[in-house]
This record gives sequence, structure tokens and C-alpha cells, in this order.
Amino acid sequence: MPSLNEIRSTFLDFFAADGHTKVHSAPLVPQNDPSLLFVNAGMVPFKDYFTGASTPPYKRATSSQKCVRAGGKHNDLDNVGYTARHHTFFEMLGNFSFGDYFKEHAIDRAWTLVTKEFGLDPKRLMVTVYIDDDEAFDIWKKVAGFSDDKIVRIAGSDNFWAMGDSGPCGPCTEIFYDHGDHIPGGPPGSPDEDGDRFVEVWNNVFMQFEKENDQIVRKLERPSIDTGMGLERIAAVLQGVHSNYEVDLFRRLIAASEEATSTTAEGDRKASHRVIADHLRSSSFLIADGVTPSNEGRGYVLRRIMRRAMRHAHLLGAQDPLMHRLVPALVGEMGDAYPELARAQAFIEDTLKQEEIRFRTTLGRGMGLLEEASRSLGDGGVLSGQTAFTLYDTYGFPLDLTQDEARRRGFTVDVEGFDVAMTEQRARSREHWKGSGQSANASEWLAVRDRMGPTVFTGYDSVDGSGEVLALMKAGEPTDAAEAGDIVEILFDQTPFYAESGGQTGDHGTLEWPGGEAEVIDVKKHAGDLHVLSAEITAGKLELGARVAQRVDADKRQTTRANHSAAHLLHTALKNVLGPHVAQKGQLVDAERARFDFSHNAPVTDDQIAAIEAEVNAVIRQNVPAETKLMAPQEAIEAGAIALFGEKYGDEVRVLTLGRSLTSDNAPYSVELCGGTHVARTGDIALFKVVSEAGVAAGVRRIEGLTGEAARLYLEGQAKVARGLARDFKVQPGDVAGRVEGLQTSVKALEKQVAELKKQLALGGGSGASAAPEEISGVKLIARVLDGVDGKGLRGVAEDFRKQVGSGVVALIGVTDGRAAVTVAVTSDMAGRVNAADLARAAVLAMGGQGAGGKPDFAQGGAPDGSKAEAGLAAVRAALAG
Repeated sequence: MPSLNEIRSTFLDFFAADGHTKVHSAPLVPQNDPSLLFVNAGMVPFKDYFTGASTPPYKRATSSQKCVRAGGKHNDLDNVGYTARHHTFFEMLGNFSFGDYFKEHAIDRAWTLVTKEFGLDPKRLMVTVYIDDDEAFDIWKKVAGFSDDKIVRIAGSDNFWAMGDSGPCGPCTEIFYDHGDHIPGGPPGSPDEDGDRFVEVWNNVFMQFEKENDQIVRKLERPSIDTGMGLERIAAVLQGVHSNYEVDLFRRLIAASEEATSTTAEGDRKASHRVIADHLRSSSFLIADGVTPSNEGRGYVLRRIMRRAMRHAHLLGAQDPLMHRLVPALVGEMGDAYPELARAQAFIEDTLKQEEIRFRTTLGRGMGLLEEASRSLGDGGVLSGQTAFTLYDTYGFPLDLTQDEARRRGFTVDVEGFDVAMTEQRARSREHWKGSGQSANASEWLAVRDRMGPTVFTGYDSVDGSGEVLALMKAGEPTDAAEAGDIVEILFDQTPFYAESGGQTGDHGTLEWPGGEAEVIDVKKHAGDLHVLSAEITAGKLELGARVAQRVDADKRQTTRANHSAAHLLHTALKNVLGPHVAQKGQLVDAERARFDFSHNAPVTDDQIAAIEAEVNAVIRQNVPAETKLMAPQEAIEAGAIALFGEKYGDEVRVLTLGRSLTSDNAPYSVELCGGTHVARTGDIALFKVVSEAGVAAGVRRIEGLTGEAARLYLEGQAKVARGLARDFKVQPGDVAGRVEGLQTSVKALEKQVAELKKQLALGGGSGASAAPEEISGVKLIARVLDGVDGKGLRGVAEDFRKQVGSGVVALIGVTDGRAAVTVAVTSDMAGRVNAADLARAAVLAMGGQGAGGKPDFAQGGAPDGSKAEAGLAAVRAALAG
């Protein structure tokens, strides 16, 4: 019985032997398709080849492509764990022809692989073709020897594939496997086709037509082939099981989940273990490809997946974070085929662990709100969309998780109401994700790239040069000429201007030609390797074919180089000081500063920042030459170069080495893949200084640093501040910190005295007089509004009042800066009769807040409108009155 890994290898080797180039899976984040959230099909990385927007470097290709379907149009999340074949992450095996072979060879190869290499019994196979595709029908009869009843003609979109309303399209043919008559269901095209007996294992698309506005308008000059075979699905067939979750990979992942939770995947627990195994794969691969959990876009989808799995871990009784402990099992199963998974293992584990810790802190409170809101709902009831949104916005419950819990309890969720609340919230606070930001005229530049080839970049060695104008764009449209006042995009055959990429901003500078000048205001990359200059024509007229002198702003280039090289040194220093889990999550280097985002789940301490600065400056002082080599990506990575998660590299990459190791002889300090511009020697950076450190997302921190003269001026400014404080305090500059610390101690002591005075005033001016309680439904209640007392101060007052009342309830509302803080305390003998959290929640809701939390004997909350404090106390009285 072949393993899943063996099946993958057999497929790829079979087509490699047939002249197909093996192509490693593209990252899950689409590189050139703004319409997709994630890569969701094997053909996505080849889309530009099929549309003709780009020329493929090979005529035939084969791949095992990572895919995710968990958001947008292609969303399988709700079904995962409850069906035999739904996944959020899956591998799509494929073979592709770009105008090379067509139907007969594609069908022959499919049949040979399935029946000879995989050894499936032809008697258990049948195929479908598009209803009027007589050519495919006849080829199948010839290749497989099938009778007419084994080749089913299917009409409609199920057997006719299109990339969209416009673009390549064509009929499909599919291969189905019959699991046997012991499983319900009929063959494709029959009334019972939705059953599980007949399973599609192969889809072959014959791209032979072109659509315009959903109408076929012509045949393609070079028809192509796009196939897809789900690896998990064919593995189930070849391993003699019916469910994908019973193949070897999932059996081992589920076994790891069973061991970690001390439960078995049986009965009601089976779905939970399946969810955990599936979501472990999708979460880990998304993180490895550069996605981190957040509240928007791709990060939000990842968070939904992670938290759904974590909720199921909670249902299985896991008391501690679970998901990160399963990553080694996943890497053991898939790390050889996908080395990026092993490289990112430490970061994956840390991200999963920190997210689960965060989620568990809100899980109990969110479940409490859900329990209260659903108390009156029976089977078939509907949870309000606003409640579902509060669970999302306040407690971090993705909608899917709320729906999952609702299903378990027998009711549904008002999704439309949730969407309305979400839309309103986004309008108030932020703009929702809009795609990957590709320019509107991307197709124009792809066409130019095919005609002209890539730009020759001369800027590694020079900041001056000349080039011929190959293309001009004005307002996104091609033009033959531009005049003074126009802002245009210009493509030269060669240029010293660096185009923004890898976090380094584009160069600025000037252009000159006989009778004309222009100012370069930005440079972007289009179509992968075109350096396109955005420029304002300041004099004369620029035409296609003109020879232009190009001058990069040398000062800005030099400081940008220094900042970029410092960012590389910073990356290594962060790993050395904070740990190997650190990975680059983004950077921006320009002539002003170096901004570096990295994975880490805690603030960087002052001592750690000092150690990081010391390392970077030590390497700068080495003043050794920077070294660059051109290498194949995999060769560079195997040699120790750092590659960024989610980046797609070409056939050849620049490998930059900076400095010597501070701990090992003859070892480099920093080695990374990078196409940016850098200093000639580490000493050219001169000086590095961290000026800020902060969190920017869950598990992601940001450091900003300065180099050279900017760093010196910053330090001089800090010294000037210290000298000014020294004069004001009448001490030496070195004693300023001690003086400030003494003042802080004095302020804290005074604040403590003020708080104690407020407490005494609240209790009756320190006279020892008891607060007279009122009585409601036989319960003694002390209820007061205390001006100027915050939530922290209310705690002590409530404890003293609780002692005074003896048996009863204390409800206090403190008002500071227009806001209200609520504290409710219940004496121990009343805790079984009165719930402090319920009373606090009633007060908060009456004042326009969203809820409160705590224990049955003590709870606190807050509300935005302190003027409604009396209404809050009235709500407490009403709750006690029943």
C-alpha cells in the first residue's frame, strides 16, 4: 500500500519522465493575482501562461501545489471534520501543457498513470466528457477500450471549465472510481450522483476556446492542458479506505492529537480530531508562507482556522495549549516534500502557542455570553447577528466558531445581521482588505515584458547611466510621447534606478535628454522584472526611442544602502539575542530609516535592545567587504542563506554576506537572499541606533533604527534633552535618571495617599460611621456613586463595605473623566442566591456598555457614559427585585 508521500513522488516522476518540468509548489499567497485570497487550485501559479499574458519557460510542467479553501467563494471550512473529503488545506497534483500536447496525449497519460503506475482496476473506473465533445469520447474508447455506457456525457458547467466571463475555457473529462455497491450513490449523471460511491479522482481541462462577456468567440491558436488530481483523495483510493481522514498522513496526525488529549477519535470526538488534524496543516503552511493571525484579510482567515481547531481542542478537554505540540508530527510527515515547513517550524510553533494562550483567556467569557444569549433559544432558534458580532469583536470568536457551537446546541446564527454589524464597524474604524494591490494596468506591462524582455539593472555598480525609452504609460494607457507637466511611467532597456522590492524603496533622481528633463519620483517593479520609473516631465518632450541620461540621487542611495545593510545585520542580531524563532515579517528601508518587522511574542526589553545594538555596531566596526554571489535558490538555502517565508524566487538569486561571526572563526555573520543594493563595506554604515520598538500585530514586533549621520543627530538630540534636565534638576547629566526615579517614587506615594483619602471619604469621612443599607426583596444593598474613584480604587472600598453590610450586596459606580467603572461584591453567604457578575452586567448594559466579568462573589466592568451612573444602580436594584 503506497504512502501519501510515495504517491506524490510517483505522480511527479511519471510526468517528469514524459518531458514535464517539475515545478515546486508556489506559496499559498498569490504572487500575481489580486482576485484571490489564497491559491486554491493547481493551475493558479500558471494562470498568466494560460492567458498568454506571460511566456512560460517550459512547454510542459508538473507540480504538487499547496491549496487553501477557507474564505471567499471557495470556502470549505464549515464542512471540514464532518465529511469524508472536505479540507481547508489540500495538495493538487497536476500536469500542464502550454500549447504543446492536447487531448489524446493527455488522456493517454492519465489512463496509463491511473491503471499502470497506480494499478487501479479498469473495471472500477468510468469517465465523463462534455456533452458534445465527440473527440474526447472517441479517444477514451480507443485508449481505455470502454463501452459507451462507461463514458458519460455531461452538460453544463460541471464539465466545462472557464477562468471567468472572459478568457480561456474548454470542456473537461473526469475519471471516477467506484468504491463498491456497499456505499450509497450512483454514477455521475444519475439521480443519485451526490452519493459517496463514485468519487472523482481526476479532472482534465482542455483549454481550446476563448470567452468574451461569457460568450465563446474563437478557438485558441495554441490549446493547452490543465489537470488536477487531489492527492488526499487518490491516496484514499489507493490505500483502500473511503475517507481521506483514514489515509496514512491523517492517521498519524490524528494519533498525535489522540495522545496529546488522552482521548480517542470515536463517536462525537471523531469530528474534533479531524478538525484539529486538518486545521493544523492549513495553519502551519499559511504561517510558513508568511501569513500571521490578525483581524483582517488573510490573517483573519488564518485566525478563524486556528481558533476553530483550538475550540475543538477545548471540547476534547485539553487544559493547556495543544496545537503547537502537534507541529513536529506534521513536519515529520511533510517536511521533506515542503522544506519551508521545517525551516519555519520554530515560528509556527510559537505563533500557534501564543494565539491559543490569547484565545483561551477570552474563551470562558465569550462562552458565558453565548450561554446567556442562547438560554431562551430552543431547537431551530436563531442567535442574533449583533450577539455574534459582539462575540467576534469583543471576545475574538470568528463567526465560524459561533456557528459551530450553535450547530452543537441546535440553533443557527443570523449571518445577515452579523454582516450588517461588521460592515458598520469597518466603516467606523478601517477599510477592509481589498486584495494584493496589483496595479490596474498589470496586463499591459506583462505584454510589454513579453515583447521587450526584462530590464537590465546597472545600479549595483553605478548611480549613473543611460537607456533607451522602450515604453511610456500615461494614466495607465500606452502613449508615444509625454510633454512638460505630464506624469508618466517610463521603461528603459537598462537603468541604474532600483525598483521598490524586498522592502527597499525605489530610487529618486533625474533624467536628461536633448531639450528635456524629468524628475524621477518613484520606481516600481512590474511583470516581475521590469524597472518602471514614475517621473514628472519638467521640460521638453520625451518620446519612444529617445536615449536618456539617468542620474540616481547619490546621497539618498547611499543612506538607503546603509539602512538596508543594517536591517540584514539587525535580523541576525535579533535571532542571536531573542532566539531562532525570529523571522522577518516585513521591512521598509529608505533614505530616512530602517524599519524591520519580525516574529516575536513579547516586547523586547531595554537590555535586549542594548545587546542587539552592540552586536550590530561590532560588525559595523569590522569594516569588512560585503560579498555577493549568484546562486540557485535551493543551493543558497542549503548553504545557510536565510530565505523569507512566502517569497517566490527565480532561477537565480543574489546571496549577500555581511560581516564575520562574533563567536565562530571563519564563519559569516549574516547571509541572506537579497536583490537590493547594499554598502561596499560594513564600515560604510558607520553607526546603528534603535529608536523605537513596538507590537504591530499578534506575534509581530517592529523595530525602527537609524544609521550614520541620522543616528548621530538622534543621539545628540537625546544628549541635549539630558543636559537640559540636568540643568533644571541642578544635577550632573549622569544623575538625571536617579532624580527622575525619586520623583516617581514621591508621586506614587502621593497617589496612594489620595486614594486612601478618597476611600475614607466614600466610607463616611473616616468617622467610622456605617453606611446605611437599603433592603430589596430581603437582600441588604449598599449602592453608591463615587466621583473621582476609578475601578482600582473601587475594589478596596467594596471590600470595606462588604465587611460593614455583613450579609448582602455592595454595588459601586465610580466616575472619572466622564467614564464609569462598576464593582459589585456579594458576601459569601449570599453567593448562591445572588450572582455579582449578573448584577455588574446589568449595570454596565444600562449605561451603554457591553458587559462585565468576574466571579459570583465579585465582578467589575466599565461603561462609556458616567452620567448614567444612577441608571446603572437602578438596574442593579431592578435585578435584585426580580
